[in-house]
Amino acid sequence: MEAHEANTFTEHRQHLFAIAYRMTGSAADAEDLVQEAYLRWRRADPEEIRVPRAFLTTVITRLAIQHLESARVRREEYVGPWLPEPVVTAEHRDPAELSESLTMAFLVLLESLNPVERAVFLLHEVFDYSHPETAALVGKNEEACRQILSRAKQALRQRRPRYEVERSAAEKLTAALYQTMTAGDLEGLMSLLDENVVIYSDGGGLRRAAINPIHGPDRVARFLIGVSRKIDDGLHRYATEINSQIGMLGFRDGVVENAVVLDIANDRIAAIYIVVNPEKLQNLPEERKFHEPHTAS
Repeated sequence: MEAHEANTFTEHRQHLFAIAYRMTGSAADAEDLVQEAYLRWRRADPEEIRVPRAFLTTVITRLAIQHLESARVRREEYVGPWLPEPVVTAEHRDPAELSESLTMAFLVLLESLNPVERAVFLLHEVFDYSHPETAALVGKNEEACRQILSRAKQALRQRRPRYEVERSAAEKLTAALYQTMTAGDLEGLMSLLDENVVIYSDGGGLRRAAINPIHGPDRVARFLIGVSRKIDDGLHRYATEINSQIGMLGFRDGVVENAVVLDIANDRIAAIYIVVNPEKLQNLPEERKFHEPHTAS
């Protein structure tokens, strides 16, 4: 391949990954799809590629749809709650509208859509493609895409999370969470939690995790204190930004053991997402990339 053609692909690579990750909820799968898009780019007849970005976006979108359709059975048989693969976003700031679409709550919500609905919604609502452009990308006519988008928006409207939190406030609340949790301060911990707080814990059947979501301040607080007592010894926690939200990575002997992400609303913790499935943690940065750990007091 000519050097300028390789450079052209590289120019669009981040855009392709952004679409693939939001479609699949997996950084590993998104990387695989981007690689496949590159191979198709290399094999394509240059005469057929009028607009490289449009060609590549079409390829990655349709690959992602096919991937989700083939993965549907695996998702249905998944042990416990399915959560997206966490990605550290501290050094990669997206515009506000793109950051919101990276959050755990948003990506989990997208799971309620079928693959084509998901693609149409993301392309039009998140990546700002027009109706005709979206129709061309997914291989549908424009009217069909409008109907698909309408159904998707209706399905998401009532449940779409919209949390705007000052980073300093989020960091302070996170620090208080771990301080009260490791101290076994049940009342102090409960005071930090929203009355409708819920924990989702993803072990994928490979690590011990709660099979069902845990609801309510009392149950959530007791669960967190219990977990802390069992795993805190030798665990190093590092605060960082995960999926454009405040979060923590836990390392033991240099290996990442868990990723925790918080949804914060009205100065309270509304949801906690805990990923312990090792298959979803293997692409996270190594411990040496972080600064001083947060330890139990």
